[in-house]
Amino acid sequence: MSDVSDLLRTYLSALPALWVADTARYLVAAALMAAIVAVFWRAGLAARKLQARHATARDIRREILASLRSSMVFSLLAAGVFVAAVQGWFTIYWGFGRAGPLYLVLSLAFMLVAHDTWFYWTHRAMHHPRLFAVFHRTHHLSRTPTAWAAYSFSVPEAIVQGAFVPLFLVFMPMHEIAVLLFLVVQIGRNVMGHCGVEVHPAAFGPGRWLAWNTTTTHHDLHHETGRYNYGLYFRWWDKMMGTEHPDYRRKFESIALRRTPAAAASPDRATVS
Repeated sequence: MSDVSDLLRTYLSALPALWVADTARYLVAAALMAAIVAVFWRAGLAARKLQARHATARDIRREILASLRSSMVFSLLAAGVFVAAVQGWFTIYWGFGRAGPLYLVLSLAFMLVAHDTWFYWTHRAMHHPRLFAVFHRTHHLSRTPTAWAAYSFSVPEAIVQGAFVPLFLVFMPMHEIAVLLFLVVQIGRNVMGHCGVEVHPAAFGPGRWLAWNTTTTHHDLHHETGRYNYGLYFRWWDKMMGTEHPDYRRKFESIALRRTPAAAASPDRATVS
């Protein structure tokens, strides 16, 4: 019984700091992306808006509240990861006595590829009619998403998305910096994918040298249509499985080459189509 009590105390002692960290990570990333869109709106981003419709203030409130709830779910899982690492069930190490910098870089790259695979297949599964309402409907209430929609999940979907890190750590030792960098890349790419304007340069377009990456256009088409484009970081799975939107290349290229019109609408205009 004392062992269980010790584990519980460790869990509860770690939870507040992890909750603050997960919540702050979301808020800082989403706020920074929203600020970039606002500041550079008239400098070029107005011409790169992906949908005619604008998210309403009500949409944004819903996205923030759902994302804060997801951050709580992630912190509950993260506290479990902390306990497992303290107990030696997972290996999260510091320094380079165990492995050198090359392992840190390669393990981070592998973690991102593995996460993209996890995301693609769980995301696609959650679009099954028998699973959609329970798992994924909340996220697709954002037909015209904003950066604040990055973590706008139902509780069941938040659990599925948050489960990747502990499952990955079961099989692969990770440097603490690699885990932190993964979390930064994950939220950064997430807010970019939902920000509603194309922030990637033309070099990310199909046929270019960065074309294996997803873009804001890529994920926005998923929200707009409710299907296609299930990948998170990379286009590989969508290309291999035939689930990429057939109009993706044309739309990205038409957006990436646009110039700002003389009179651009304000990004915070709230209209509903």
